[in-house]
Formats: sequence, C-alpha cells, structure tokens
Amino acid sequence: MGVAVLIIGRSGTGKSTSMRNMDPSSFGLINVLGKPLPFRGKVRYVATTDYDKVRATLKSAKANALVVDDAGYLITDMFMTRHADAGKGNGVFALYNDIGDSFYSLIRFIAQELPPERVVYLMMHEDTDELGRPKLKTIGKLLDEKVTLEGMVSIVLRSVCEDGHYRFVTNGDGITKSPDGMFATQRIDNDLQIVDDAIRDYWGFAPLTDNKKNKAEKAGKEDANA
Repeated sequence: MGVAVLIIGRSGTGKSTSMRNMDPSSFGLINVLGKPLPFRGKVRYVATTDYDKVRATLKSAKANALVVDDAGYLITDMFMTRHADAGKGNGVFALYNDIGDSFYSLIRFIAQELPPERVVYLMMHEDTDELGRPKLKTIGKLLDEKVTLEGMVSIVLRSVCEDGHYRFVTNGDGITKSPDGMFATQRIDNDLQIVDDAIRDYWGFAPLTDNKKNKAEKAGKEDANA
C-alpha cells in the first residue's frame, strides 16, 4: 500500500521550494495549477485538476515518490467550477458532499491502491481555526468536522519561516506529527529529499536513488576532468 504525507503551510513558507534538491528523474510531480516552480532546474510535471487523471498518474508513475502541489486546489477547483450551477439547498449540499467524498477517496486510493513503498506528498495551504490553531485549508465542514484529514495519515509536516530560515515542523505544534524517532529534531530544513530519505530509512523502504553509486559517478567525472 502507498503512503500519503500531508505537508501544510502558509503561502511563501517553502512548501514547493522543498523539492529543489530532489533528483528530477527520481520523483513525479502533479502541479495542479501548472504554476512555475520557485527554484532553478527543469522538472517535468502533469498539470490537472481532474481527480481521475490524478489517480491514473499516481498509479502509472514509475517513480516511488510523487508530489501533488497544491493538492488543496483540487478542492477549490471543484467548488469554483460547479458552485454557480449548484443552485440552493440540496444542490449546494450535494456539491459539498462531492467535494468531501472526492478528496477523502483520493487519500484512501493512495493507501489502498498504490504499490508498496510509493510515497505521495500532498502539499496544502494552512488555515486557522476559531482558536487560532493551524489547520488544513479546505472548503465546507465535511472534511474539517466529519473526516479530519490529518487523522488519515501518519505524517503531517508544517512549513514555517522563522527568522529568515525555512523549516519543516515534524511534530508537537498541535497538527504536525510523525512516528517516534523518524526525525531527529522537531524542526528540520525544508528539504523534501531529507524527508523522503528519513521516511524510507525508518520503514525499510528502498531509497529512491543509490547514493553510493551517484557519489562514485560524480567522483569519476571529477577525476576525468582533473
């Protein structure tokens, strides 16, 4: 079964930038809105807001690490493209049910239908509840009150910018969580490669790339150029 990881944070706190050190050949990206990435380098991606295409891409991908950025816009797009035609009363209620069902089913699909060791990072924006505590930014009460999306996964990270430093919070701030001992500290660099390495090491998954082989190849190139 696959592993869904939630990464939440306010805009500009480094969610997308965390992909900067990932080898483009070792992971797949679903760029929901198709926006330019905030770092140098070329990363191929699929741009779609269609849930069927998202599931098909996650299922057929050769890479065992995939990112859906920003997954929250799957929810927003469904609302914005259908709310004008929903009418009132039961029509609106049905729309909110569809929104909730679709995202809930996506997380269940990742857990139940994807190959073992496939890790899917769902990046989403952060909101606050009535007490000022961080929470996932969704639409409607179904996902917030009836489902609690963060309860469906074992890892929730939060991107923050503190004193000019971009980090991931791994546990202990009310919404973030990770298995005991997976990360050495509560705050780590916002580097998705570090996160992916830690997850695969903790659960005994095969690494995305052979680091020893990569280092040997790099050393060989340097020797050849000496």
